[in-house]
Amino acid sequence: MEGQASLPLDDITGLVLAGGRAQRMGGVDKGLVTLAGRPMVAHVLAALRAQVGAILINANRHLEQYAAFGHPLVADRHEGFLGPLAGLAAGFDAAGSEYVVTVPCDSPLLGPDLVARLARALTENRADISFAHDGERAHPVFALVRRRLREDLDAYLAAGGRKIDLWFARHPHVAADFSDCPDTFINVNSPEEREMLEARLAEGAPC
Repeated sequence: MEGQASLPLDDITGLVLAGGRAQRMGGVDKGLVTLAGRPMVAHVLAALRAQVGAILINANRHLEQYAAFGHPLVADRHEGFLGPLAGLAAGFDAAGSEYVVTVPCDSPLLGPDLVARLARALTENRADISFAHDGERAHPVFALVRRRLREDLDAYLAAGGRKIDLWFARHPHVAADFSDCPDTFINVNSPEEREMLEARLAEGAPC
């Protein structure tokens, strides 16, 4: 995966989504689960760092542990663990850039040019939102979004909206093609999945 970002890095804030309940992990905070000797969020942060101008972490618990990674924390201001859109709304509030890119805390194989490819798709299609598609399914939590949509997102959440795809449909959006690297979007939702990925990495299998 190669490519040059079509937007200046300083115009993009990275937002790591770590604000969920992690119910399938038995309530354990997924970003702090160890994989190959490091918390999963550390893998994500390392991959994202060179792709954006600044990084925020959206977290609603274990704030001390997340703060130790050295990036500002933003908590949902909408109560009730409302999902990734609530995290994006918090990121919009804190970001000083024109764009915010979201990535989940439990996808440790994040590609080195994820943001460049999302940015290229967004600018080439004059869209307000670009999100990843691996050729078989969409991955809407890997998304680049114009911050000017902040007020509309607040209105959507206040009206009870929760589904990310329905909010995307309100605005010009485009699916960015990642069919050549679907493993970028492998995430860990259960202890069993963590063990499988750990074994795969230990064997040196390509990801």
